[in-house]
Formats: sequence, C-alpha cells, structure tokens
Amino acid sequence: MRALRIAMIGQRGVPATFGGVEHHVEELGARLAERGHEVTVYCRPNYVEDHRTTYRGMRVRGVPTIGTKHLDALVHSGLSTVEAIRAHADIVHYHAIGPGLPSFLPRYAARARVVQTVHGLDADRAKWGRGAQTVLRGGEWLSARVPDETIVVAENLAVHYRNVYGRSVSVIPNGVDPGVRRPPETIGERWGLAAGSYAVFVGRLVPEKAPDLLVRAWADLPGDRRLVVAGGSSFTDEYVRTLERAARDDPRVILAGYVFGPPLEELYANAAAFVLPSLLEGLPLTLLEAASYGTPIVASDIAPHLEVLGADGPGHRVFRAGSADGLRDALARVLEDPGGEAAGAEDLRARVLAAYRWDDVVDRTEAVYRRALAGRRGRR
Repeated sequence: MRALRIAMIGQRGVPATFGGVEHHVEELGARLAERGHEVTVYCRPNYVEDHRTTYRGMRVRGVPTIGTKHLDALVHSGLSTVEAIRAHADIVHYHAIGPGLPSFLPRYAARARVVQTVHGLDADRAKWGRGAQTVLRGGEWLSARVPDETIVVAENLAVHYRNVYGRSVSVIPNGVDPGVRRPPETIGERWGLAAGSYAVFVGRLVPEKAPDLLVRAWADLPGDRRLVVAGGSSFTDEYVRTLERAARDDPRVILAGYVFGPPLEELYANAAAFVLPSLLEGLPLTLLEAASYGTPIVASDIAPHLEVLGADGPGHRVFRAGSADGLRDALARVLEDPGGEAAGAEDLRARVLAAYRWDDVVDRTEAVYRRALAGRRGRR
C-alpha cells in the first residue's frame, strides 16, 4: 500500500492522558506512522499544553477551539477539517459522532476519502440536553451516509447501524498491550494503598458510567478496603459535586481525579478488583486495560462488556446494569475469594491479549482505507 497522508480529527489530542478515543488515536496513529504513512493528529489547546510538533512519528497540529460544552468538539473539528483539506489529505479519519458533523466537506468538496470511527452512541449520553441530542442524532445519521467507510468498535453498534440505517459497517475494536505490573509505590505514598487493599474505577465522571452507583454499593460492603475513583469531569461539574457529597459519607472512598502514566499502571496492577458499572459504552478501553493486567473485573451486563467478558465467572463477574444490590453482591464475591478470582482473571487476560491486538487494528484499518481509495459508494 502506498504511503498515505492521513488526518485524524475528533480526538482531543496526543500524547493521550485521559480519554479512550485519545488512546485509540495515539496507538493507531503511531503504528500507521511506523508503516510509513504521514499521520497528522489535530489537537485541542485545552488538552495538549506542551505544543510539540511531532510525537511517536505523528505530526501534531494545534487548532484553536471554543472550550465550552457544546462548541468545543464541533468548532475544533470544523477548523481541523479545513486544515486537512488544505494539506491535501488522502484520508480524513473522524473519531466519534459529534466531531464527524463536518465530514460532508471533504466528502463532497475535496478529493480526500472520508472514514469515520463511531466509538459509541453519543446522543444517549446523559450530559446532553434535548437540543444537543437532536444535533447528535443528526450526526449519527450522517455517519451512516456521508463517509466512504464507517467503522464501529463493537458488534452491538454494527447491529444498530444495520437495523436503523441499513448500513453495513466494519467492526474494528480497540486494542491493548500487556499491562506493566508495577509495585504500589506511588499509590502507596499518595493514598496509602497496598496490593489487594482496594477496588478501582477508571473513567470520566459522567452519569452513564455510574460511579455514583458504585459509591452507593460500596457503602453497603463491610471491611476496611478502599475504593479509588480515578477520573474527572467531562463538562459534568454538577454531577461531580453530587459524587463528592456522596463520597464524603464514606472515608474509605478516594476521589483521585484523573490518573495516568505509571501511577495508573500501579492502580490497575494492584487492585483487588476493577469495577465498571456503566449503563452505556462503546467498547471501553479501560476494561481491556484492566484485563491486560490480570485484575479481577466486576462489570455491568451491557452488550459491550459481555462482548469482552462473556458470561459471569471467576475473574469476570457480571451484574445487572443499574442494580446497586447486584453490584454489591458481585463485589462481595470477588473480595471474599481473591485466589479463585485471580486465577479466572489470568485466563481472561490471556484471552483478551490474544483477541485485542493493536497490530490487528492497524491491519484492518489499512484495509478500510484501501477500500475507500478503490471506489466511492453511491450517494445515499
């Protein structure tokens, strides 16, 4: 395959600190660059502060935006699209539904081929009001009709696009590398945590990820183990304040803020359990990351989680989404039998590392680019 000029639009930026889309773009883009492609990643100044021009072989371009809840992604995506057209990109690759709204510009006003990866159904996220939901529903409709090729990260999303829009899409999930198992040094100094002394949640503090449900369930568990909630606001400050008020009632709960790099690796590697009680997901990278460490997992029974975990079993406990009692009971099972759960988690680790490989993600994405370049779909 000849070297391509590829523009990545929709992510907040690289190097990735927090955010599954950002990690996805970093790992995909860096590997595409290793294969000789010219990859440009368009970054938001409110996410990337060091203003570097290259990173892991990728070109990094800062583009201004309006840093508000409703305009941040849309304005940045629109301006980045203009820059990508000017740079004569061969492929303009949008990530997520909202940032894909300007995709008609390169699709119909330039020679670039348009690819869009849908990481989740953004209109269903609780932080959006009715107006924003309407716009995002329109963006979802466009994602089924405008791009030359549409990618989704989970099988349930492919079913949605087929049933609702009659569109066949490519399923290319996230990848994951083997977790680096670090001793609890920084987290011991910072929060007094030892191996096996805590459970951890990692993710944005937003209603659809349900960390409030986890805090309520934790309050019903006996013992002195800690609960670490590692994450921060995503234009959800009021929700975060309610979570802070709930956490104040239980001194075992640590609201750690966003954690990344080696301290996050320590949190994954030494937890008694990783907990993801989400009501809505695409295919969460944090779930794959936790599995890559061999950490026992407790997760809600939504389709993307089951796609990774399969049925309930040792090392991968599943409970009914939204049920505080179910979550409490699943946590109790894991904490009461650490040996049996750890053995099951090691089996899951081997399965996840074999099934979710970044090199496979790149191979399949390059195949999508080849199809897009070979011929355009008829107008829908």
